[in-house]
Amino acid sequence: MTQGFFSEVAARIPFGGLGSRDPLTYKVYQPDRLVLGKRMEDHLRIAVCMWHSFASAGEDMFGSGTFDRPWLESGLDPLAAGRAKLDAAFEFFDKLGVPYFCFHDRDIAPEGRNFAETKAHLEAMVDYAGERMAQTGVKLLWGTANLFGHPRFAAGAATNPDPEVFAYAAAQVKLVLDATKRLDGANYVLWGGREGYDTLLNTDLAREETQLARFLSLVAEHKHRIGFKGLLLIEPKPHEPTKHQYDHDAAIVHGFLVRHGLEDEFRLNIEANHATLSGHSFHHEIAYAVANGMLGSIDANRGDYQNGWDTDQFPNSVDELALAMYELLQGGGLTSGGFNFDAKLRRQSVARTDLFHAHIGGIDTLAQALLVAADMVELGTLKRLREERYAGWAGELGTAILSGGVTLEELERRLAKGKIDPKPVSGGQELLENLVNQQIWAADRRPASGKSAD
Repeated sequence: MTQGFFSEVAARIPFGGLGSRDPLTYKVYQPDRLVLGKRMEDHLRIAVCMWHSFASAGEDMFGSGTFDRPWLESGLDPLAAGRAKLDAAFEFFDKLGVPYFCFHDRDIAPEGRNFAETKAHLEAMVDYAGERMAQTGVKLLWGTANLFGHPRFAAGAATNPDPEVFAYAAAQVKLVLDATKRLDGANYVLWGGREGYDTLLNTDLAREETQLARFLSLVAEHKHRIGFKGLLLIEPKPHEPTKHQYDHDAAIVHGFLVRHGLEDEFRLNIEANHATLSGHSFHHEIAYAVANGMLGSIDANRGDYQNGWDTDQFPNSVDELALAMYELLQGGGLTSGGFNFDAKLRRQSVARTDLFHAHIGGIDTLAQALLVAADMVELGTLKRLREERYAGWAGELGTAILSGGVTLEELERRLAKGKIDPKPVSGGQELLENLVNQQIWAADRRPASGKSAD
């Protein structure tokens, strides 16, 4: 195992259990532990993102970078710096022991002086990433194109008023979708970072919707043309940087896709912090996606309740994740998707080992939430009480209503004859909340080691 950039971590992070005092050990996460008959690693399919962890210097809107990232220093040969970045990243992936990573094109390959040079840079760095993947066994969960960082995208990409910007963005997506297929990526994500508006005074909403629908259609057409077998995913986000973005939340994206006949081509990549920014809970967004057959993959992070913007912090609350994980398991779990840590270190976390501490804590939180959710699935308590609440719909009246067997006049006649006389029934919210808390407390007492796969 290479001892390059992260020389302070000599070997792969081991499982230490809840009794371990070593911060560089997993307390809960065991890749081979069986949960509901499936390996924990296969449930979670954990990925590390390139952008926050390796392509960011830790800058914010008020200050320059604070992180120790030598490949981001000015004056370096761009391809040599890119290879150094990938070397450090794959050393980290390998030592952390995660199966996947994710990237934007600009995370691994610098912008060139023109499109041809940019394409050559990307192809060279994709080749190098492929070599490192072969050496480490780390796979690609998804690739995506950065259609928001360059000034050309100030007014959006697909929704830009200039068709030349649309064309540039489309060509850029083609290159990255091709690269994702070359690297055997499991998915491809589209995030409309600036697909929205800052003011309606200069915005034609109908035109921009038509442009966005055409852009997504072109992407789906190219996927089939090249034989890419992975899922195409759209990542909802309500605002920031624009005042309003067209991919506001799961329901709005789903409705957009149905409106344009694209619902069979795309699924959703749900992010926790984006869910809360939209005024929903992460639990809600996962539940909506599962209920409508739209869940593809998940970005694991959290926001700060005192900040109204996308802080992208590492998840640390089992309480918040357990219910989202429960909905996920009830829906059959992830297929080609996974849990990608779209999370970034705080600007003062400048030690190289801080990147390990952040991911170890986030992974353990996911693992514990999985164990809690699995117990709730096995006990069936929430499912039973939920089914009992809607039991009337399986009776004569409920089936007649849903099958179209009664009219408004017939329902009125039934009430007039006294055949229907509804009484309030408790929703039992406090009981349900107590049951969830009790399951979380029970999980805290569960032995840290469990059955492992052979």
